[in-house]
Amino acid sequence: MPAGHETPVVAIVMGSRSDWPTMKHAADILSELGVAHDCRVVSAHRTPDRMTDFAKGAKDAGLKVIIAGAGGAAHLPGMIASMTALPVLGVPVESAALKGQDSLLSIVQMPGGVPVGTLAIGKAGAKNAGLLAASIIALGDEAVAQRLADWRQAQTDSVPLSVED
Repeated sequence: MPAGHETPVVAIVMGSRSDWPTMKHAADILSELGVAHDCRVVSAHRTPDRMTDFAKGAKDAGLKVIIAGAGGAAHLPGMIASMTALPVLGVPVESAALKGQDSLLSIVQMPGGVPVGTLAIGKAGAKNAGLLAASIIALGDEAVAQRLADWRQAQTDSVPLSVED
């Protein structure tokens, strides 16, 4: 959703601009569903103060869900989750070295007590993170709930009945 229209309720953060081609899919879904969000680069390793300020101030800023994408060591989702009680959804970004398996394992193996909802590697994970964030927002927003239900029905309706269509 374009900045300035509504207060964002979802933040999409990533460790690097190079993660945007993956994380854009979360933003696209949220835009399609009319869920106010913002996107920013917050690196756990290169901008730790920025990350800390963001995580500790997220709830006061009106955010309700954080989607955090990271590649490689993928510390961003877990570090943010350690500093906020908001739901954090982790998207493993595909890396050159290990095709995102390193990112997936880094995010999914959080110690007990610091939860991060971990999605699939890459585009599918980012898209599903957007849908999951919208589902969480929909619990308290009937308009988003209806748009999400309509989106899901359209997806169902788009599947052909036979292989010959």
